[in-house]
Amino acid sequence: MRAAVLGSPVAHSLSPVLHGAAYAALGLDDWSYERVECSAEDLPGFVLGCDASWAGLSVTMPGKRAALAVATTASERARRLATANTLVHRADGTWAADCTDVDGVAGALRAAGVLQPASTAAGMVDAVVLGNGATAAAALGGIYDVGCEAVTVVARDVERAAGTLDVARAYGFHRRAVAWADLVPSDLGQAKALVNTTPAGSIDATRAATLVDALPSWSVVLDAVYHPWPTPLAAAAQARGLAVATGLDMLLHQAFGQVEQFTGRPAPRPAMHAALAAATDVGLLPLL
Repeated sequence: MRAAVLGSPVAHSLSPVLHGAAYAALGLDDWSYERVECSAEDLPGFVLGCDASWAGLSVTMPGKRAALAVATTASERARRLATANTLVHRADGTWAADCTDVDGVAGALRAAGVLQPASTAAGMVDAVVLGNGATAAAALGGIYDVGCEAVTVVARDVERAAGTLDVARAYGFHRRAVAWADLVPSDLGQAKALVNTTPAGSIDATRAATLVDALPSWSVVLDAVYHPWPTPLAAAAQARGLAVATGLDMLLHQAFGQVEQFTGRPAPRPAMHAALAAATDVGLLPLL
């Protein structure tokens, strides 16, 4: 059986490390997993050209919306987020879409020890999400899964956050958007989690310190960026003694669901964790 990760650029992807370790631990010696350079425009043709030897596909940027569109069926969360990172080849030749990125965020936050919040009081913020792209949408699914009820989305301007707020509305969050220029310390003062989904270099040391200083002592910081590491945000959080999760923790936890959907067997989590830890010098959080 064959599987692959599709994306552009894709040469840097560590997904083959995770899937290769999983298949080996499961004794699936005749399974392979490769990287395929594939644009969003080329994705439908590639997917529809796959024969019965293909078990599934992982999809990274920029093809996640195209992956959802090419699928015959989709999970509720993939439909809610309007994006998919997982395509599973069914016996009848059709494809089913899912978004295990949600599991990646939720798993990383749990590994970092995010607190299960009580019912949200008026004005209390359970989570703050920096950014308004596809990763921010997946972050909303993840913070919902760990029990958060309210979210503040921070974007360059409020209008840019409209789509992310639509996702928050679909999850039933108490929600608001704040422009970076209007962000004040009280916006972070009750955050159980701060999730950064902005690109590398977007947050410098000064801004990172301002963000972290405003967080309560029980906050968890999840930075989807993991290269170069530590990011200014992670460094500031670690200096203050806050728990920090990385994009690699997200990658690990989203891969568990993909392996299980591709193979129909429980993911060998310790083997996958060990393989990813050996492939990078960024420390992974322990498995729960």
